[in-house]
Amino acid sequence: MIFGRVKPLDAILATAEKKSLHRTLGAFQLTMLGIGAIIGTGIFVLTAEAAQKAGPGMMWSFVIAGLVCVVAALCYSELASMVPVSGSAYTYTYAVMGELLAWTVGWALILEYAVAASAVSVGWSGYFVGLLANAGINLPMELTVGPYAGGIVNLPALVIALLVTWLLMIGTTESARVNAVLVVIKVTALTLFIILTLPMMKGQNFDPFMPNGWFGQMAGLGAVGAAASIFFAYVGFDAVSTAAEETKNPQRNVPIGLIASLGICTVFYLLVAAGAIGTMGAQPVNGAAGEILSPGSTALAERCASLAAMGQEPLVCSREALAHVLREVGYPAIGNAIGIAAFLALPSVILIMLFGQTRIFFVMARDGLLPEKLATIHPKWKTPHVVTMITGVAVACFAAFLPVGKLADISNSGTLFAFFMVAIAVLILRIKDPGRHRPFRTPLVWVVAPLAVLGTLGLYLNLPFDAKMVLPVWGAIGLVLYFLYGYRKSHVGRGIVEVHEDDSDAPPPPVPPAPSFN
Repeated sequence: MIFGRVKPLDAILATAEKKSLHRTLGAFQLTMLGIGAIIGTGIFVLTAEAAQKAGPGMMWSFVIAGLVCVVAALCYSELASMVPVSGSAYTYTYAVMGELLAWTVGWALILEYAVAASAVSVGWSGYFVGLLANAGINLPMELTVGPYAGGIVNLPALVIALLVTWLLMIGTTESARVNAVLVVIKVTALTLFIILTLPMMKGQNFDPFMPNGWFGQMAGLGAVGAAASIFFAYVGFDAVSTAAEETKNPQRNVPIGLIASLGICTVFYLLVAAGAIGTMGAQPVNGAAGEILSPGSTALAERCASLAAMGQEPLVCSREALAHVLREVGYPAIGNAIGIAAFLALPSVILIMLFGQTRIFFVMARDGLLPEKLATIHPKWKTPHVVTMITGVAVACFAAFLPVGKLADISNSGTLFAFFMVAIAVLILRIKDPGRHRPFRTPLVWVVAPLAVLGTLGLYLNLPFDAKMVLPVWGAIGLVLYFLYGYRKSHVGRGIVEVHEDDSDAPPPPVPPAPSFN
């Protein structure tokens, strides 16, 4: 019975103890990891996407997405403190609900990491092109946006994705010191933005506050639809639980790192959103007949181009939203500085996402569900160069042709599914194994976990139709691969409870402590 293939928690913990990575991260480092992984493309870029979907009502979108993340984080914290090993939601699901569902979660996480890396590449491209333009260097539009906006290929996004892939293949990782500098740069940039914009806010810029209502005229619009997209700005917090195997006293430090980083980032997001709306306005751009235009659509790109020809660039049309706001309100130099901060910090996010995917591949191959040759270690570089190269090329192709908002929505579909499964796993484990020691217990679990289930499901249903459909299609492809290969080769299915030790001398590269995700 495939649903009976559950990897015992005791076996997972014993294996982790045997193969564990060096534990060096404390609560402060985990919080920095979380802040670094959370703050990035979401707030630097997706502010414009959210404005087109919800107008000033995106303030509610940040609150809704943040609340869903809080309840999901509390569920994550319980499992991460009980099972402090690599693999994140995949490992938790394997231990509680069995191999088949664990495969679907791992497969969804692969989608999350790969497409998220593509979205960050596109976000970086927008700031890079903006910086060049302000320096008097204008790249041809055909080479800076995909076909959706009248271009041919987003060449900067393609190049940065391939460059980071190459760096990861040869084993270049960030030091904790470099990472800490990047986190300080990003937080300083956002703090400066808040200090400059909040005193300049005008009440009339918030009116009408909810131009598209809560749900809009079509899926993916309105404040709830914007929350489903802006969720991308928060999801980096699961990088904290993924680092559990490298954490000192994970039972205490993982929950602290998760919840502290999420709380700090939520406050930042609300203040940044208020500053952007209050100083420049954030009303959606409608078509000639007054119809609502979807973010990332050709119609919106054409409408923004016509406004630009008249010397206007609303917030929703900008590919570098925060820098654009400061330039418009009289701080061009500081706007450029924010652009430089994004330019410097966002490539490290692509690295962490590509690294995260190789880690998931490693754990799944370690369990026999994927061919171990995919995770072959390069004799000189000591990195999983094959799977890194395959992933990097796929990431670069997505980044070259798709808009950032669409990529973020697709990535969210995989992330929301993983969080949905974690919340269910917490409840099942409370019933199946109530006596097991829980260093961190989710408070009011029979309220919090169902709220996480409903919240993740609700946000998924409010994604645009095409983003929603990617998950089941991707899942169907994964199931075919599972039954063709993983079902027969699974270690648990073959009665091998503990994993092999063949790669124990060459684990994946150590976790690059905290870049910037969304």
